[in-house]
Amino acid sequence: MIYIHIPFCKQKCSYCNFHFSTSLGFKDEMLAAMKTEIFLRKDELQSKNLRSLYFGGGTPSILTPDEIKTLIDEVLKHFTFENDIEITLEANPDDLDKSFLRGLSGSSINRLSIGTQSFFEDDLKLMNRAHTANEAEDSIKRSQDFGFENLSIDLIYGSPTSNLKIWKENLNKTVALEVPHISSYALTIESKTALENWISKGKVKSPREEEQNKEFYYLSDFLKNNGFEHYEVSNFAKPGFYSRHNSGYWKYKEYLGIGPSAHSYNGFDIRSWNVANNQQYIKKLNSNLLAKEEEVLSMEDQFNEMIMIGLRTIWGVDLENLKQKFNGRILEHFQNETKSKLEEKVLIIEGNHLKIPEKHWFMADGIASDLFIV
Repeated sequence: MIYIHIPFCKQKCSYCNFHFSTSLGFKDEMLAAMKTEIFLRKDELQSKNLRSLYFGGGTPSILTPDEIKTLIDEVLKHFTFENDIEITLEANPDDLDKSFLRGLSGSSINRLSIGTQSFFEDDLKLMNRAHTANEAEDSIKRSQDFGFENLSIDLIYGSPTSNLKIWKENLNKTVALEVPHISSYALTIESKTALENWISKGKVKSPREEEQNKEFYYLSDFLKNNGFEHYEVSNFAKPGFYSRHNSGYWKYKEYLGIGPSAHSYNGFDIRSWNVANNQQYIKKLNSNLLAKEEEVLSMEDQFNEMIMIGLRTIWGVDLENLKQKFNGRILEHFQNETKSKLEEKVLIIEGNHLKIPEKHWFMADGIASDLFIV
């Protein structure tokens, strides 16, 4: 798998402080640097045959279709694509106009992940989104008109501007639009963001966990009743529409991240990340040097990651794999920490896989962290 992180961003959402702002004058330099990085790192993946290529990051849809195609062509110089490769582009609704989609339909992109967030104006204003509720809906319909059936949208629940009635209407509209994949997250308050400031000044109410819990389980039940499979805590898909790329992360597959701030993983014990600063990234690559750092994951780190990621999915943690990978001390810790949770039935074993029953998924991260080695 290859992940290409596009560092251009048009806006800073009020619920997020993860932001890259850069002049578009840097775009040509950035694209040249990314091509160089692809070349320099072409031998890092064990497999040269790709099942997934993902364009994410800031605002990937700020690139033109031709610029996207040049990056795909660069990857193809050094890798081969499986016949059914999934090539995803993250996009904002306001970028998906007819001109862009027409150009994109002539590329290899076959999946769009659209940052919808909500179909209600008050939610979108709170999140400081550039698109309107109408644009959120119209972008999906236009994408389908141009042949993009493999669509995913993001939806945020638990917003202070929302309630269960509005959340139900959001989900009804999503199903009516025949979107086959949904990623849905509770609104969280990040430090040093506009939303945190508004809440501290009493301009906006703080999200309530009780309401978020209620909306999460309504989401799960509603989508399952409409043919979706709840395959990861925050992800739902119609059969055949699981995100191949994200599933690779959750199954500990190797991946290569290209671009500022992009992360990579060798599938075993080495994780690396590129510098976040755009100019430093470009400067290094202009000298044919990689702008990355790396760490070797300890056995404890690998254990904690396997537990955290596995318990968020329908696949759970493969106990046979766990026993083969880790030593007696770690396994003893694992057995001691899981015993009471198995008795309480917040953990279960099915087919030699340790899982969290879906009714406890809202608390999955807390349950998993109780098993960590610290």
